[in-house]
Amino acid sequence: FGTDHGTVAAASDWGGPMEIKQVQPSHIDSYERIFHDVPTDNFLLPLRYPLNEHIRKKLLPERLERAIGVIYRPETERQSHYFYASLPSQFDEYIWFDKTRAVEALTKEMEEGAFDTFPFGV
Repeated sequence: FGTDHGTVAAASDWGGPMEIKQVQPSHIDSYERIFHDVPTDNFLLPLRYPLNEHIRKKLLPERLERAIGVIYRPETERQSHYFYASLPSQFDEYIWFDKTRAVEALTKEMEEGAFDTFPFGV
């Protein structure tokens, strides 16, 4: 998955509390900036079996790729979250959302009569 901007639910440090943080717009030399400049907001990009081999070849040279996980530090984003990668060499498929919204945590409280396996109901 990749994104240009929006929000993310992440901590500032390992074991830290979850915060809703603003994702900074992508670095100018990154895959994310290339995809942000595409005239569609969301798409699935097949890389192992591409629909257009020319596009896959254009994406082969290494460039910056952003990784946001359980930790996100916008103040040190370039050092903390970007690395050099070749997207087609790394992934079979790539899913792009230009703008993201942080996930919302499920409630821990059970409603009366709920199954013991709440929230999954298995």
